[in-house]
Amino acid sequence: MEHLNIGIIGTDSSHSVAFTRLLNDPSDVNHVPGGKVVAAFLGGSEDFALSADRVQGFMATLETEFGVRRMDSPEEIAASCDAILLTSADGRVHLEQFKRIAPYGKPVFVDKPLALCSQEAEEIFRIAQEHQVPLMSSSTLRYAQQITEDLALYGTASVISTDVGGPLDVEPTQSYYYWYGIHSVELLYGIMGSDCVEVNVTRAEEVEHISAVWRDGRVGTIRLSRHPGTPFSAEIHRQGQISSIEIDFAAKPFYASLLEQIMILFQTRIPPLRWQETLEVIRFVEAAEESRKSGNPVRL
Repeated sequence: MEHLNIGIIGTDSSHSVAFTRLLNDPSDVNHVPGGKVVAAFLGGSEDFALSADRVQGFMATLETEFGVRRMDSPEEIAASCDAILLTSADGRVHLEQFKRIAPYGKPVFVDKPLALCSQEAEEIFRIAQEHQVPLMSSSTLRYAQQITEDLALYGTASVISTDVGGPLDVEPTQSYYYWYGIHSVELLYGIMGSDCVEVNVTRAEEVEHISAVWRDGRVGTIRLSRHPGTPFSAEIHRQGQISSIEIDFAAKPFYASLLEQIMILFQTRIPPLRWQETLEVIRFVEAAEESRKSGNPVRL
């Protein structure tokens, strides 16, 4: 396995530290081999408190604990590294940052959300194709160990319907469902696959329900709760069998499971997740927000 020098763009997310620890610390029980984070660019968004308040602190951790070099621009990262983790917390900046690094042709992982609307997501993939950039974007929840183990045991083809539960945490700068709701959407897609055709949102004081219909008639639902500490969960229905799963944070870290997939991208330059499905996830969230506002079903 080739050892890659990896760069980070955006140290305003805890993911920047989590990924670096898993890559750079061989003693970590969940260490992911094949590369090392060697450089990082701050990024950060002044009008987004969770970004502005954390960007310097996470960079300091990368520098002092892991020997990561601070660089002055995304271009400098792209020029000096073999692969790039674009971990900026603010989905609004992903298109602009990706435009700056795409001409270098390095494989790129863009942390969730890829973008805050389908138009920008489509533009990101258009630019990736223009510059032949291997590109992947995903939530950590898609690769939660309990889900992947269930799918490996029972398969995906037999799934009739799925009910997903998760927390609803909203950040005003990040639209509505794109900040935390997208985790549950990715979880649903990881189980059901692509080809959803319609979504419908029902709002209540404590919870919001997203009902979705797939082209083949299967149905998926998402129950988003405002109650603090709401776990992620999934109930997967197959003929004669139901898997009820509450995602266990004490199991293998989501970051490690996702990073294993990212390293497949970086090493092979072949994304393990189809870009068409990622685009559909972004459109799903967009359509859900449209349905939430209108009170009517929305076609994807």
